[in-house]
Amino acid sequence: MRAEHRRLPFSISVDKNAAYPEAFSTSQAERIVPKDCKLRRVKYLNNVIEQDHRFIKKKVRASQCFRSFHTAERTLEGIESLHMMRKGQVKRLDGSDAAGQAKFVASLFGVAA
Repeated sequence: MRAEHRRLPFSISVDKNAAYPEAFSTSQAERIVPKDCKLRRVKYLNNVIEQDHRFIKKKVRASQCFRSFHTAERTLEGIESLHMMRKGQVKRLDGSDAAGQAKFVASLFGVAA
């Protein structure tokens, strides 16, 4: 949530799980989520978000042989960042800017571009 390439959310949509309000208020108290952010608890509204992750789930399902948590985490970060770039969700990065995309991915993984 604190990464530079992301903007802070105006609202967070979740289903009606009882644990979400407590986690949300704790996140606001720890200043991870802004105070003016709203929690929307609607049973079916979260399906839009889950559909966005379908692409990532499909890629991960094909590679279920991770040997460590670190490997799985880095792979998911890479898949998610490529998906964000493809959808145009990264601030100040054009879809045709290959050098900017390489710099963005390198900054995520701490490698020189």
